[in-house]
Amino acid sequence: MESQDFYCEYILNNKIEFSKIKETDNVLAYYHTKPSYKTHVVVITKEHITALSEIKDLNIIREIFEVILQVVKELNLTDYKVINNSGKYQDSKHLHFHIVSDN
Repeated sequence: MESQDFYCEYILNNKIEFSKIKETDNVLAYYHTKPSYKTHVVVITKEHITALSEIKDLNIIREIFEVILQVVKELNLTDYKVINNSGKYQDSKHLHFHIVSDN
């Protein structure tokens, strides 16, 4: 059974090994532990926020996308997708974005 909040339970509590790419006060970017693409990065909020629609401080959106931009540039990605799921499309009930590429 998938955890309701894999990120709080495992990533933010360092219960599994993962490779960090970027970290700010509020955001963490790391390589997906079970990648579906050649490049598969997950960007999460450190604070538990269930979904994009639950954000109260819009500065967190800015910080998330600043980290996404830094990762894209650092990894020299030219063809990529940034994905965010919510509701029934969201396995882990924690705000997160996937940066995926076949590069």
